[in-house]
Amino acid sequence: MPKDILGDPELHFWLTRSVARVMGVNLSEAMASGHLSAQEYSALVTSCRGCAFVEACTCWLAEQATITPTAPPGCANAKVLERLARPQ
Repeated sequence: MPKDILGDPELHFWLTRSVARVMGVNLSEAMASGHLSAQEYSALVTSCRGCAFVEACTCWLAEQATITPTAPPGCANAKVLERLARPQ
């Protein structure tokens, strides 16, 4: 996807939440505990919307049977999600 075109907000909201869940991260709890601000959450979704790996991400999600500490290859949000996945 070209950088100046963002994907569907609803799709990427759910992709972001799904990747986080598979990594053992509850984004709502991360916000409630102060480990993630509303602005950071919004930035995660926006970053996902600009990612070129949507199909690969969807396939990665379908293959996950257990919690994994790493984001899918090429994930635009890997750094933040992997930080949140580490025990606080």
